[in-house]
Amino acid sequence: MNLITTMKKLSNDDLSRFTRHFSLPEIGNEGQEKLKNARVLVIGAGGLGSPLLIYLAAAGIGTIGIVDDDIVSTSNLQRQILYTTAEVGFKKVEVASRKLSALYPEIEIDIFDLRLNEENAEDIFKNYDVIADCTDNYKTRMLIGAVSARLNKPLAFASVLNYEGQISVFNFQGGPAYQDLYPSVPKDGLYKENEIGLLGVLPGITGTLQANEIIKIITGYGEVISGKLLVFNIQENRFNLFRF
Repeated sequence: MNLITTMKKLSNDDLSRFTRHFSLPEIGNEGQEKLKNARVLVIGAGGLGSPLLIYLAAAGIGTIGIVDDDIVSTSNLQRQILYTTAEVGFKKVEVASRKLSALYPEIEIDIFDLRLNEENAEDIFKNYDVIADCTDNYKTRMLIGAVSARLNKPLAFASVLNYEGQISVFNFQGGPAYQDLYPSVPKDGLYKENEIGLLGVLPGITGTLQANEIIKIITGYGEVISGKLLVFNIQENRFNLFRF
């Protein structure tokens, strides 16, 4: 994977902090340096974005962009583990930036306190190596899919509903795009957020798997789920991998 910048070197703190990564031959110093030089854009700092952002920062991603125009509300706290009761009413991007910087002080955080649309998406996406879709509506997912494909940016996709999660990676090394799997918005795909049933741990599991795919994309370790869709149900402990 060609990173936008490859200028940052591992610091003395990095050499201590990421010892367990260095012990993995598939990661090592070279992989950790790739993580530090990577630029990842996370769209949505909610249920999926919370664990994803935490694990990307903990893994040593050097630059993370966060797109979200929402504030923390009490109803978020059942699943959005980045936030606490004391932070209700605060901007999610500001709280997330502060906490990720506390976790990994060498990280650079770009915050976009806005709603993604056709006018701003391409200008934002072009400055990042990997795009992560942590949104909860089909229209925004279609936009993210179209823009990331147009710019040939790998897209780590995740979604959750009730007890079921989905994971895939699009635009990876000539692989399929989002629109190849979802060519249009489903007729039953329009709903109000407060009508959705969602077990709180589900986005935690799903966002963590999404973080793993991003680390694979950047370092080259493992098999990226490009051209495949992982669908799992935590109520029934059922995992299925579909090829498309």
